Amino acid sequence: MKKITLDGTEYEIIEDHDGYDKEAIETAYTDYFTPYDYIIGDWSYGKLRLKGFCEKENPIHKKYNHISRKETYLKENCAYGCKYFVLKKI
Repeated sequence: MKKITLDGTEYEIIEDHDGYDKEAIETAYTDYFTPYDYIIGDWSYGKLRLKGFCEKENPIHKKYNHISRKETYLKENCAYGCKYFVLKKI
């Protein structure tokens, strides 16, 4: 898979549903996302939104941000059929 480095942290693009845009990600990304194991980016009204998710072993893990809730997040918090991508920290 394709890799990307954001603010010194390396990620692998593990899913891309026509949502990956390198420039938009680099603009939206902040060090806030560094502790997360995954980042989901989705497009809504022409704007990229980022959300962090974790594995259970991560110290900042909460039930609502566990990566197993990815599908629920996409269904309940994102526009139907939106473009999105998933990054995994390497």
